[in-house]
Amino acid sequence: MISDTSLLARCAERIAQSSGLIIAAGAGMGVDSGLPDFRGPEGFWHAYPHLRQAGLRFEEIANPRAFIREPGLAWGFYGHRLKLYRETTPHRGFAILQEIATRLPNGAAVITSNVDGHFQKTGFPVEKVWEVHGSIHYLQCAEACTDGIWSADGFEPRVDPATCRMAEPWPCCPECGGLARPNILMFGDWDWVEWRSSHQEAHFAAWCRVTPNPVVIELGAGKSVATIRLMGEHSGFPLIRVNLRDPEVPEANHISVPMGALAALEGIRAALVKMKFLPAKP
Repeated sequence: MISDTSLLARCAERIAQSSGLIIAAGAGMGVDSGLPDFRGPEGFWHAYPHLRQAGLRFEEIANPRAFIREPGLAWGFYGHRLKLYRETTPHRGFAILQEIATRLPNGAAVITSNVDGHFQKTGFPVEKVWEVHGSIHYLQCAEACTDGIWSADGFEPRVDPATCRMAEPWPCCPECGGLARPNILMFGDWDWVEWRSSHQEAHFAAWCRVTPNPVVIELGAGKSVATIRLMGEHSGFPLIRVNLRDPEVPEANHISVPMGALAALEGIRAALVKMKFLPAKP
């Protein structure tokens, strides 16, 4: 049986031999920062008990129809998350990834299904982050009357924690005056304004074209919404899958790391220090 130290040393060797790092992050990346990952209905309802009482699953509240049926409740859910993501300090793993990137010829590019904006918050260049499901820090018209996307800066949601409802006024579209919503791809969503994410995708693709032998480090990408997991598997590049619950990899040349994101990154950093790829102190 391979020890954790040997496994992480193997990861470090593969990273050190690459020209760039593709950081593929799912909801599990935020768990070490104290964020919920909404894994299964019980995990979701533990984070939002009032929605259990209302009989609503994650797929039903993270849905554009919720803004039509119950705008106060829909904005209560998203308003609470916006406030939570603003106030949460991303864990040290983000800084470790940045440190590694500075030592690679082509640096790093990020692809994430997370909408929390924590890669940008920790200093990753905006043009190197592809948010495949959008960002909670941007808004759009709920009716998609325009393809406009605008910043949520200055919007301070007032959410009653006892009911998970947000008091009016709710955000409005500057064009039609109707209800606004987060610029996030939701379940059953035909009105998501996707051009911001599409521009990010183009930057990501351009980086991949000039990076000859990148390695993918996938962190906390689950199976329930498998966007990031499948992208890592189908990228054609070597894959390091860091996942505490679902670490299996489809090919023998990929590396499976059954650990949480922060623990794995700290271990990889220690191995890179031992190789003298990184300095002992960041």
